[in-house]
Amino acid sequence: MKLHFEDFKPGPFGTFGPHHVSREDIIAFAKEFDPQPMHLDEEAAKRSMLKGLSGSGWHMCSLLMRICWDGFIHNIASAGAPGVDEVKWVSPLRPGDDLTVAVEVLGTRESKSRGDVGFVQIGNNMRNASGVTLLMATLPLMVLRRKAA
Repeated sequence: MKLHFEDFKPGPFGTFGPHHVSREDIIAFAKEFDPQPMHLDEEAAKRSMLKGLSGSGWHMCSLLMRICWDGFIHNIASAGAPGVDEVKWVSPLRPGDDLTVAVEVLGTRESKSRGDVGFVQIGNNMRNASGVTLLMATLPLMVLRRKAA
C-alpha cells in the first residue's frame, strides 16, 4: 500500500539503514565522480584537512537517496521533487562506516497550483554507527493526494 500526502504528519518518521560503506566503495565513487586526492589516495588524504581517506560529499548524497529509497520512498505515491533546500556535510564519511538516516517530517502543505499533490518537507540526518552526524539535508517531496491516486 502506497503512502499518500494525507499519511504524512509532522514529527519523527523513521530511521532507515544500515548501509555499509567500504574503502573500495569510496574509491570507486571518487574515481568516477569526484577524483580529488582525499577520496582516492590514503597518503594524500592524511595530508588533507580531513586527515584520512574520506568519501565525497556527493557520495553521501547518493547514499542518502539509496537508503531513503530502500527505506520508504519506494512506498510513496511520489510525484517527484522540486529540488533540495539544503545539504550540509558535517563530518567525513570513512571506510567501514555503517550509515543510518533518521527522517523527520518537518511540515506539509497542499499545492496551490495542483490539487492532486501536496508537499512534504523532510529533514534527514545521516549518522555513522557511533552516532556522529555526517550529513544533514532538507528537501520537499511532491506526494500524490489519496483521491488523485
